[in-house]
Amino acid sequence: MRYLKTKQKIDPQPGTRAVVAKPISDKLQENADDLHYLLERCSDVVFKEFTFGPHRENRGLVIFFDGLVDKKEIETHLLKSLLLELNMAINSCSSWPEHDVFNLVKDSILSAAEVKSITTLQDICHSIGSGDTVLLIDGYDTALVAGTRGWEGRSIQTSENEVVVRGPKEAFTETLRFNTALLRRRIKSTNFKIEAFVLGRITKTDVVLCYIDSIAPAQLVAEVKKRLGNIDIDGILDTGYLEEFLEDNHYTIFSQMEYSEKPDRVCGHLLEGQVCIMVDGSPIALIAPTSFPRFWIASEDYYERYLSGSLLRILRFVAFFTALLLPSLFVAAITYHQEMIPPPLYLTIAATREEVPFPAFVEALLLEITFELLREAGLRLPRSIGPAISIVGALIIGDAAVKAGLVSTPMVVVIAFTGIASFIVPSYNAGIAVRIARFGFLITAGFLGLFGIMIGLLVMLIHMTSLNSFGTSYLSPVAPFNKQEMTDIIVRRPWFLTFLRPSMKGMENEVRQDNPNLPNK
Repeated sequence: MRYLKTKQKIDPQPGTRAVVAKPISDKLQENADDLHYLLERCSDVVFKEFTFGPHRENRGLVIFFDGLVDKKEIETHLLKSLLLELNMAINSCSSWPEHDVFNLVKDSILSAAEVKSITTLQDICHSIGSGDTVLLIDGYDTALVAGTRGWEGRSIQTSENEVVVRGPKEAFTETLRFNTALLRRRIKSTNFKIEAFVLGRITKTDVVLCYIDSIAPAQLVAEVKKRLGNIDIDGILDTGYLEEFLEDNHYTIFSQMEYSEKPDRVCGHLLEGQVCIMVDGSPIALIAPTSFPRFWIASEDYYERYLSGSLLRILRFVAFFTALLLPSLFVAAITYHQEMIPPPLYLTIAATREEVPFPAFVEALLLEITFELLREAGLRLPRSIGPAISIVGALIIGDAAVKAGLVSTPMVVVIAFTGIASFIVPSYNAGIAVRIARFGFLITAGFLGLFGIMIGLLVMLIHMTSLNSFGTSYLSPVAPFNKQEMTDIIVRRPWFLTFLRPSMKGMENEVRQDNPNLPNK
């Protein structure tokens, strides 16, 4: 009968397991029944009932999930304190009211570093699911939560996707609190804010929004909070879920948010007025707002001297246009515009294509698809054999295709050079957009030649100018043109000449350094 009454109170609709915001009762047995029902068939939950006090007249209940907590913390700072040290505290404090056991336990007994109070069953379930331990005391309608998180996780390691020669090597992990600590260690200002959210009706995932209060525009922070508050989904497992909810335009191949797994890069963006969003369980941080030219800037550019950093950045932009347009330009030239090719070179190309049965467009398309298949296979195979398979596969398939007369040698060289150029892209999501757009340009070149390429460029530019990232133009500072910011896009501006931050709408603090004098020579 007690089980049926509990079910009726918590589950107004039969067959559901939704946790409602029911207040905690001052009767310990009623709370235990409710929690046993809510956590039914959860084999990893631990209920520890005990009695404490001078005459064992007080009843308590400790609840936690096995595997998410540090059991030594529970034994040392909760159970030992309650069962052994409470009597000494009561005897040494005769003026303390005998009935105020809750405050005595909270303020004088529990030695855990983090202790807070909660008042609903929903808060209890979320707390134990986050790795904390909940203590219920008979006679009180408030529970105590002790921070005892101690699950196993991946240690801080070097970044696999953003490799640098000079600069910090450490990367984010899947533990959210470790990630926020990596940021806090670099930005010690009290203006650095980390606001917490809980998203996902089932997963109850912890999400944090990081920004520097004196730099980030208030309206940007408010807009990000609004969009996070509008998310209503059953689960959030990675920042990729949030990216699709938060971006302005959902139907485009261009990502409107940056992501990074390096804390130093995230801190650099925070110092420029941007915000960062991180999810518990994901080593990737989202950065907003952003613009397309910023995807070609690597964090290492700011660690090297500005001359070498500028040359590498220019090389990166050249590689971008190469990866985007080289196959389509080659197809257009040998198909429609042979007069643009020097006669000796054209004769050489024509001789190699004499036995190829396909037109140049089909030849390039087949090679591009093969190259993408090999690239994907190299990523998905085990690390020990993935690179070997992709390299050997490319060599064997390319050589066999040329000998069989299916493709020409110049086309293999063009596609290989295009693939090398695409690897220079520092941002993976921007590289995906370039790879997709390259197929579009290849198709237009195959049907309309250079005229088709120009149409494709105009369509892409018009589309990109229509995009925004949290109110920031996607092509800024190119369009609208900003001369001051362009000095840190194509080339890397020296630090001793970096007086202002990139301007954003609503930013009040744009000054990075007050001294305009150049260093002594």
